[in-house]
Amino acid sequence: MRYIKELSNRNRIVSENTCKAFYKPSDSSHYTIKFVLSGVEKCIINKREISIFPDSFAMLNTGTDYNSVIDSITPVNTISLSFDTNFVSDFNDAHRLTDNALLDGKSNQSPLFIETLYPFVGDIHYNVMNLKNQLDRGVDNEMLMNEYLYHCLLNYYGVYQKEVVQKLSKLSFTKAKTKEEILKRLAVAKDYINSNYDKNVLLEDISACCCLSVNHLLRTFKEAYGISPYQYLMQLRISRAKYLLKSTDYPLSEIVCLIGFENTSSFIRLFKQTTKMTPAKFRKEHYV
Repeated sequence: MRYIKELSNRNRIVSENTCKAFYKPSDSSHYTIKFVLSGVEKCIINKREISIFPDSFAMLNTGTDYNSVIDSITPVNTISLSFDTNFVSDFNDAHRLTDNALLDGKSNQSPLFIETLYPFVGDIHYNVMNLKNQLDRGVDNEMLMNEYLYHCLLNYYGVYQKEVVQKLSKLSFTKAKTKEEILKRLAVAKDYINSNYDKNVLLEDISACCCLSVNHLLRTFKEAYGISPYQYLMQLRISRAKYLLKSTDYPLSEIVCLIGFENTSSFIRLFKQTTKMTPAKFRKEHYV
């Protein structure tokens, strides 16, 4: 089932619940934020593949060439918010320019965001879920829809501040352009781990995908994210395991394989160390 709401200001909401889909937008003149509420959606961005799970979302700039693929035995629930370029530029001006500049009619160019996976938590999760509930109830009020879109964009700016701006300040480089380039490459490395966490991930593979040497990757990744690539991978695997324990009845041995662990006992030991409970107890307390 697919729902498309095109607003008069060219903002657009697309909600879908399906097992199979291929989507390639014919019009790339929008900024698009893609969310997955259940399941997984693969997104190919400029020939780079990322996997979007319910704990993350992806931001795509205007003009970005991409396509999305869903191929699952169970329905995947997604929602995409597409913002007209003028809407985002005006929003950006209203939150970045001084009052005098706004009154003088001065305007910045359309912003360019780092196209990567961001954590789907906090206020942006709250607003998107409320928007989805409104859509499911059949609410079709354009003013209300635009208010939700405004708040979701505002929430995204907050996430961007934390995930990009603050991490740029942690990198030990003098030039701003160098910091931006390094963080873009680190974002590629992070997305590679997110999309391949269930495989035997090697530092050399991560290094090659983001065009940083292994030692350069290790140093800058720790500076930006506060943990090493290996620690990030372990945290991600535990997060995916939690999702599977809560949302499926898969046996533990299958979950261990699905998240890339080879040994069940070592997984249980790490899970207990991280969550202070066994996988069985976690499932008993959180299974939906």
